[in-house]
Formats: sequence, C-alpha cells, structure tokens
Amino acid sequence: MWAANLLHRPLSPVPIIRPLQSYPKIFGYPLTKYKPKCRRFGYRFRSKKLEVSGVREQLPELDAQKPHTKEVKTEEEGGGEGFDLGWLPAFPHVLIASMSNFLFGYHIGVMNGPIVSVARELGFEGNSFLEGLVVSIFIGGAFIGSLSSGLLVDKFGCRRTLQIDTIPLILGALISAQAHSLDDILWGRFLVGLGIGVNTVLVPIYISEVAPTKYRGSLGTLCQIGTCLGIIVSLFLGIPSEDDPHWWRTMLYIATIPGFIVSLGMQFAVESPRWLCKAGKLNEAKAIICKLWGESEVDRAIEEFQAVIKNDGSDLDSNWLELLEEPHSRGCCKVALIGGTLFILQQFAGINGVLYFSSLTFQDVGITSGALASLFVGVTNFAGALCALYLMDRQGRQRLLIGSYLGMAVSMFLIVYSIISPMDEQLAHNLSILGTLMLYLKQRYILSFAIGAGPVTGIIIPELSSTRTRGKIMGFSFSVHWVCNFMVGLFFLELVDKLGVAPVYAGFGGVSLLSAIFAYYFIVETKGRSLEEIEMSLNRNFPSRDQ
Repeated sequence: MWAANLLHRPLSPVPIIRPLQSYPKIFGYPLTKYKPKCRRFGYRFRSKKLEVSGVREQLPELDAQKPHTKEVKTEEEGGGEGFDLGWLPAFPHVLIASMSNFLFGYHIGVMNGPIVSVARELGFEGNSFLEGLVVSIFIGGAFIGSLSSGLLVDKFGCRRTLQIDTIPLILGALISAQAHSLDDILWGRFLVGLGIGVNTVLVPIYISEVAPTKYRGSLGTLCQIGTCLGIIVSLFLGIPSEDDPHWWRTMLYIATIPGFIVSLGMQFAVESPRWLCKAGKLNEAKAIICKLWGESEVDRAIEEFQAVIKNDGSDLDSNWLELLEEPHSRGCCKVALIGGTLFILQQFAGINGVLYFSSLTFQDVGITSGALASLFVGVTNFAGALCALYLMDRQGRQRLLIGSYLGMAVSMFLIVYSIISPMDEQLAHNLSILGTLMLYLKQRYILSFAIGAGPVTGIIIPELSSTRTRGKIMGFSFSVHWVCNFMVGLFFLELVDKLGVAPVYAGFGGVSLLSAIFAYYFIVETKGRSLEEIEMSLNRNFPSRDQ
C-alpha cells in the first residue's frame, strides 16, 4: 500500500452527490486536491503539478499569492519510476497513536474466551446477564470518556491528552487482573473504558490532522488495523484459558504493556500542527509541517489554517451548544447527526455482537473449538483492514462503505440459512464457519467489514467536521457509538437465549441493508481534499470572491 501509484490522472471536478434535502449545497463546489511534494529518499520518481482551482475561488487572499498552474508532467533526469514515500515521515507518529486502538481491540476480545472461567471463579457462572455486563461495562466508561475528550483535546492537544489517558488504562487493567469479586472486575473494566473512550476519539482526529492529504485515508486505516491486531492477540492469548482457569489474570496483566508504550512513544511524537496554529504556536506548527509534509507545503498550509480560524474561530473557545446550530452557519448539527447515525447503523449491523461472543456463538451452531474459530475470524478481519489500507485513497470512502454493508448483509443471511436449513451435520458445520467468515467479504472489491464499515466510519466524521468543533462532533458521535455498543454487548446473549442465533443474525442483516442505503444517499466523498478544503465547501459563510 505504501508504494502508491506514481502517475495520477488529472483531478476532474467532483460531481454533486445527493445530500440531505435541507443541505442542498453540501458539495456543490468543484474541488481539486493539492498534491503534497513527496520526499524522495534517494528514489527517482515522476512528479506533476496540479491545477489549483475550485476552493481557491473562495479564498481570494490565498489565490492572489499563489499563481494558477497547469498540469505538466516532469521527470527527473535519468528518470525512471521509483517509490512514493511521502507517507513515511508521518508514519512513526501515526503508528504510536494507533497503539491506543490496539488496546481497544485487545479489551474487546480479552473476555471472549475466558468469560466462562471469570464467571466460575468470581461466582456468577450461568448468569448470562452478568456475563454480558462484565464484557460490556467498559463501554459505560467509554461513553463518559468520549464526552470528555472534546474538552481535553481543546485544552491540552492530542499528544498530551493521549499520554494522560494511559493512566486509567493501566490502572484499570491492574485492578481487573487482581479482582476477587464481581465488583472489583467491574470497576477495573470501567476505568479501562474511560481511557478507551478518550483514545478512540483522539486517534482519528490526530491522524487526520497529522497525515498528508494524499495519504490521510490510508494512514487513518491504521486505527482499524490496530483494533484488529488487538483482537487477534487477545483471542490468541485466550486459547490457553480453556485449560487454565486462572489464565485470564495473566491476559489482563499483559494489557498494561501497550499503555506504557503509548505513554512513552507519544513523548517523541509531534503535536497536531492544526492545534498548534489554533493555540498561536505558529513556529512549532511550521516546523512540524516542514518535517512531515515537506518545506514546500509550509506557507500554503499555514495560510489555509489561519484563513479557516479567522472565519470560523478557534476551537479553544467552542461549546457543545454549537452542535445544535442551524446548518446555514457551520453545518455542525448535520455533521453530528450523520456521525451519530453512522455509528448507530454500524453497531446494530452486529459486528461487535459477533466479536464479543464469537466463541459462544460458534458452539451454539456446533463448532467445538470456538476459540480457534474466533481467532480465524480475527485474522480475516485483519486481512480486510490491510485491503482497506490499499483501497481507501483509491476507491474512496462511499464506495467502500456501501460495498461493505452489502457484503455483511449477504453473509448474515447465509449464516441464517445454514442454521435453519436441514442438512448433513458436517456440511452444516462448514457452512456456519463460511457464513461467519463471509461476514467480512464484500461484493466486487471488498473483502470484509474491516474494509468499509470499520475504518470509513471513524475516518469520514473528522473529515467532515469543522476545525472549531471537530473534537466535540467526534465526542458526540462516539458517545452514540458506545451507547449502542453497550446495548449490543448487554443484550446479545439474552436475545440469543430467547430467540436463537438465526433471528438475531437476520436482524443484523436487515440493518446492514439499511446502512448501505443510507451511505448511498447521505455520504459524500472526501478523498483527496484537505480538511480545510472540505470545511470551506461545507461552510456557506466562508468568504468568496464576490464578497
């Protein structure tokens, strides 16, 4: 993925996509993208200058300083094609931040296999409600963490907030590992949730603001890759729990290690240049832009940052009531509504229900080694995330989202068919595994949930959000995510006990179809546009040439 195509076609005007009826001009402007200068690192490559137009018409002060250029292909002397390594300077910083998502994935899967051992040792074995509560209580903490994340990032910035946030993550894991009662493990899981709630909001924001525009989607996919790796590691480490009833304590002790890595690693990571600019630290912002995006991008980026801040104001003095403002100003209300709806659909499409309790569900349909089957599902999830890394900035967000949900719907209905249809026992087992794995397959070019519904949802919300309210819109959207996530984790086993696997999965399939329809009508494409370009097109109050 990292070796991107060297020759890109000229960027044509973006077609107007059907938006919300009360938001008719959401992308009415023909936008073009900037092509950041790629660092060569000794490689030869082709470069070309793109014609700058579209949003420049809304920025007369910038347009006067930057001449229009026409597309011209140039080639280094003695040329030949090499590798595009423009993503490399930002990669180490993004990688460290994505370790927080590794913790999220780890805590999703850490109770998947050992939940039976935990329930037996702490005295609530056989109580499906309490088992579900232990699995999902950290979601309640994550809800509070998400709501508080906007205020924290506005005050301290992403880098420092991510470091502070490792405290509840480490303490919560230690308390859970040493638990001797139901209350102990619930409190430990709740503290872990507080940290996860903040991290899941901050990491997409941090990556979207640090990554070069050309690679923002691909680098943003590292959030999903980190989550998938965390799930895989937790499922793999959970295999011994089938023979060792106390192994779950060791797994929770291990959960403290990534927290220490994030705390130390972020000390060497850069702060978001956009936050530094809003905080008035222009020299630091320029140094980081030069380091990550290239020296040629410094002046243009700072001019765009300042123009947006001048028009919209800094997020350092924003408040939650701005999310209720009418769309004719900043569109905060509609973006927050779209973000919340995306997460509602994502959660009730059933992916976390499958991941939380995959071992128990496999046993219900006749698969004896539930832990290994769940691990196989996790590996498939990771493979899909790798495909998303390659496709995100090529196919675009909307297409991946639609194809992802269609594939999930087909897979869920196949699972239902394999469960309710009379057939040979071994064939039924094979179809059940295939159906669960096909949850991650996509039509045409999509392999899994991890290609579309997973990464796109977290990437596109900060892209559509304004600079001033990005933290709070993300906090609101993820708080909706955690409420729905909690409900799935709490009631999934209850519904399966009362209704069976087939009806529950049929409901998930129906929601997946509805999600694909929503993505078709209400999601617009953001690939290849800087965050400032997107905000200029969404904000009708942004100054134009006429003014």
